[in-house]
Amino acid sequence: MKAISKIMRPFILISSLLVGRQLLAQQLSSSLQLGPYDSIRVELTFTETGIPVPTSELEPLYLFAQMTAKWRKYYQAWGRLKNAVYVTYPYAKAAGSVINQINQELVGVTNKRKRKKIIKSHEKELKEKFSSKLRNLSVYQGKVLMKLINRETGNSCYEIIDEYKGDFSAVVYQGVAKIFGSSLKQSYDGARDDRSIEILAQQAAAYYGY
Repeated sequence: MKAISKIMRPFILISSLLVGRQLLAQQLSSSLQLGPYDSIRVELTFTETGIPVPTSELEPLYLFAQMTAKWRKYYQAWGRLKNAVYVTYPYAKAAGSVINQINQELVGVTNKRKRKKIIKSHEKELKEKFSSKLRNLSVYQGKVLMKLINRETGNSCYEIIDEYKGDFSAVVYQGVAKIFGSSLKQSYDGARDDRSIEILAQQAAAYYGY
């Protein structure tokens, strides 16, 4: 019984304090004299020293600052880049997978005819999958796609074309790319220059479930 009483003692003390506080609040409420303008009832809160203080909750106040031209331009650029990354990421992922597969199959193959056969078989696969879709990309989206392909393969598009189609073809494609304000030799630095693309690419990977 002594052990039980020791255990129950804190609970009895807390209950007594709560009941006492409630009785005090009732006494204060019953003895409260309302003036002619005391028409709004509010909650009663006790301070740490036991002093009753009337309490009410204010409606939240929202303040909005007008967006500056600089920030508006930044958000527009970010939205454009985000759209380009999300549109082209699946293509870069699939193309990177095929290109990496080609590289694996070419390891140890020195015969030019066999190498060409391997490349041709996958080239047809790439054309069937992406030719019609890539034609609908804008120049800006094309630039982002080349960045993402570099991210997936570790090689620029110029290096890939040079490896599979020869130096002459790479030069020709590079010339065409420059006409449209781009370059096949674009590098990729996800830690610095292309940090924004890297952030969005990771988000796109989660979005598409890669």
